[in-house]
Amino acid sequence: MTSDRPVLVFDFGSQFVQLIARRVREKHAFATIVRHDLSIDRVRELNPMGIILSGGPMSVFEPGAPHCDPAIFRLGVPVLGLCYGMQLACHVLGGRVDSNPTREFGRAECIVTDPTSELLQGVPEKTIVWMSHGDQVHDAGPDFLPLARTATCPIAAVKHKELPVYALQFHPEVAHTPFGSTILGNFLDRVCGSSGSWTMDKFLDRAVADVQSRVKDDERVVCGVSGGVDSAVVAALLAKAIGRRVVCIFVDNGLLRAGERAAVEVAFGNHSDAELRVVDASSRFLDALKDVSDPQEKRVRIGHTFIDVFRDEARSIPNARFLAQGTLYPDVIESGGSRDAPAATIKHHHNVGGLPAELGFELIEPLRDLFKDEVRKLGLELGLPEEMVYRHPFPGPGLAVRCLGAVTREKLVVLRQADTIFLEELRAAGLERQIGQAFAVLLPVQSVGVMGDGRTYENAIALRAVETDDFMTADWSRIPHEVLARASTRIINSVKGINRVVYDITSKPPGTIEWE
Repeated sequence: MTSDRPVLVFDFGSQFVQLIARRVREKHAFATIVRHDLSIDRVRELNPMGIILSGGPMSVFEPGAPHCDPAIFRLGVPVLGLCYGMQLACHVLGGRVDSNPTREFGRAECIVTDPTSELLQGVPEKTIVWMSHGDQVHDAGPDFLPLARTATCPIAAVKHKELPVYALQFHPEVAHTPFGSTILGNFLDRVCGSSGSWTMDKFLDRAVADVQSRVKDDERVVCGVSGGVDSAVVAALLAKAIGRRVVCIFVDNGLLRAGERAAVEVAFGNHSDAELRVVDASSRFLDALKDVSDPQEKRVRIGHTFIDVFRDEARSIPNARFLAQGTLYPDVIESGGSRDAPAATIKHHHNVGGLPAELGFELIEPLRDLFKDEVRKLGLELGLPEEMVYRHPFPGPGLAVRCLGAVTREKLVVLRQADTIFLEELRAAGLERQIGQAFAVLLPVQSVGVMGDGRTYENAIALRAVETDDFMTADWSRIPHEVLARASTRIINSVKGINRVVYDITSKPPGTIEWE
C-alpha cells in the first residue's frame, strides 16, 4: 500500500515492537513487523530500505535465543539494532556480550561521544535515555566505533566501520527517551534515505485505486459496520471508491452498548451515501455463547455466527462478491494473521483470517496496514465528523469480552447500565476526549457488602480507562477521585446486583486494554 520501500522491524519478543513500528510511521516511513527468523530470500523480496532489530527478553548466548539470518547484515541495507538487537548485531559481527553485574532499568544519563555520527545528529552531548537490560556489549570488537556511553554501559551506541549497521543499547522508541524520535528520524532520513511518502492522503488515493481495480462495475461490496470508527472509515472509503455499490450491514448481536443500534442508524443516515441494512441477530449470538466462559472460544463462536449472519443476509444482495471488514494492523499482528509476522497469537480476532471458502465472498480489508491513530487521521481525510472519528473503540465481540465468564441476557443488562453510568460521569466531567478508551467490566466474582443495614453478597464491577496515542501502549487514566466516587455511588445505588466497584490501574503492557 505504499510506494516507498518498507522498514522491516524484526521481532525478538520485545514488549515495544509495535511501538517501534508506530514511531517509524510517525516519521512518514512505512514499517511492518516481521518474525525474527525471516529468510534472507524473503527479505530481498520485500526490498526494505531499512531493518530494525527489536529488543527481547533473552540473552544472545543462551540456548534457544532467537537469531536472525546473519546474512542480513551484509545486504547493504541499513540495520539498526535496539537493546537485544544491538547485542545480537555485535555478537554476530565479532563483539562480545556478557551478563552485566549492574542491571540497568529506567532512565539513565547518556553521553554522546561522537556527535558527528549520522545517527546522533541533533542529540545533545548529555541526554536522558531509557534502559532496560541485564546483558550488554562489553567488547564491540575491532569493526565497531563507539558513539555513546552511560555510567554503567560504556558502549551504549555503536556504528560499524564498513557496513551500514548501527545499534543502541537504549530504547529510542519510548517517550522516556526525549530525543528518541530524533534518533529514529536520523536513521530513516540520513541513513536509509526515506522519501517520507507514508501519509494518509497518499494512502487514501492508493486504497481507493486498489478497491476500484478489484471491484468491477457490476459487482457490489458488503461492509459490516459496528458503529465504531474502524467500520465507519471502511464504509466511507468504499463509498468514495464505488458509491452506492456498497451495502453496509449492521448486525445487532445482542452484545452492544446501550443505544448503539439507534446511534448507528442516525450516523450512517447523516454521513454516508452507502445503503444501510440492520439485522437483529441477538438471539443467534446469545444461543451460540450459552455456557461459554473461555474468551478465545467466545471470539471464535462470535466469529462463526457473524459469518453465518452475513451469509444469510448476502443472499438478498444481487452481485455481492466482496465482504469488507475493518481489520487493523494490531489485529493482524496479535492474531498471527500475516505471512511474515511473528506466529504467536495473543488473542483471536473474529474478523481476522479470512472467510470460509463456501461463503463465496472475497475479503477486502483496506485498513489492515493501519494503526488506530492512522485510521482516525484517515477518517478526517475522508470528511467524517470528529465526534465519530474520536469515538471510543468498541471490540468486535462487544460486551461478550467485558462480561467475564458465561454470558447471559441478565448479566448484559447489568453491564450496560454500569457502563452507561461510567461514560456519563466522564462526559459530564469533560474527560471523555482526553481518555482513549473507557468501559465497565462485569467480574465473575461476588463479595460481601452491607446495604441498608443488611448483608449482601453480590457482583463486582471493574472500571477501566486508559490514555494512549496508538492503542499499542497505554497508561491507566488518572481520573479525579471525585469522578470515580460519583460513578461508583451511582452504579451501586442504581444497578441491581452490584455492591462493589473497583478501578483498574494496569498499563499496557503488561496488561491489555480489554480484559479478554
